[in-house]
Amino acid sequence: MADKATIVVTGASDGIGAAAARQLRAAGASVVLVGRSPTKTEKMADELAAPYYVADFSNLDEVRTLAARLDADLPRIHVLANNAGGIMGPRIVTVDGNELTFQVNHLAPFLLTNLLLEKLKRSNATVIATSSIANRRPGRLDLGDVNLDHGYSATSAYSKAKLMNILFTKELHRRHRTDGIAAAAFHPGIVRTSFSAEFGGSWSLGYTTVLRRLLRSPEKGAETLVWLATSTPGQDWLPGEFYKDKRVARVNRQAYDQALAKELWNRSVEMAGLG
Repeated sequence: MADKATIVVTGASDGIGAAAARQLRAAGASVVLVGRSPTKTEKMADELAAPYYVADFSNLDEVRTLAARLDADLPRIHVLANNAGGIMGPRIVTVDGNELTFQVNHLAPFLLTNLLLEKLKRSNATVIATSSIANRRPGRLDLGDVNLDHGYSATSAYSKAKLMNILFTKELHRRHRTDGIAAAAFHPGIVRTSFSAEFGGSWSLGYTTVLRRLLRSPEKGAETLVWLATSTPGQDWLPGEFYKDKRVARVNRQAYDQALAKELWNRSVEMAGLG
C-alpha cells in the first residue's frame, strides 16, 4: 500500500465497514468514511479522526451528490470499497422507482463508481465489492425484471444483487483493466452485524438472537477487504475474481457469462441515468 493511500469505505458506520476502516487506519491509510446514519458516521469519524460523508443509497440523488463531493475534495482515490448493502424485508420501492435491495446493493455503487471513474483511473485504483456466497443461489438472473415485480422474496433479491456485484466486478475489470483499475469482489463470511435487523424477516433471526455467537466478528469479516485494499493487484491477488478468506472462490456459473455482464452494465447505465 502506498504511503497515506486514500481509501473510501461505504457502509463505514457499522459492522464490516467500521471494522475495515479501523484496520485500514491502523495500517496508515487515509480513510474516508461514507455512511447512511449521520450520528453513527460522525461517531466513527471522531474515533478515527477521519473525514466523513453521509449518503442514503436508497436515493440516487444523494449518491450523485456524494460523488461530486468526493471528486471535489479528494485529489486521489486509491481504493473505493463499495461495502454498503444488506438484505431487506418486505419489497420496498425507492424514490427512484427501483426495488430497494437492487438499488442499495448494486445500482447505487455502480453509479458511484462510474461517476468517480476518471479519478479512479488517474489513481490506478482498486475497486472492491462486498458480495456474498449467496451469489450461488439466486436462480436464473432475469435482467428484464431486476426490480423483481414478479416472485419477490428478500433472500432471492439479496442473492441476485450479490451475483450482480460479481458481474459488475468482472465487467469493470474487462472494460478498464488497461486504464489502471483493478477490481475484485469478496465474501466476508456470515458476520454478526446489524445487517438485516432494521428490515426484519427470517434472515434477521440469526443476526439479532443468541445465534449471533456462532457468527464471525466484524473484524474477521473485514480481513479480506483490508487485504485487497492494502496489497498489490496482479501480484498478491488476481483482479476480476471473487475471494473468500483471501482465496479465489467458486461462484454462480452465471458470473462467467460475459454477455450477461455486458447486458447488466448497459441496463444499469440506463437505470442510473448515466446516458
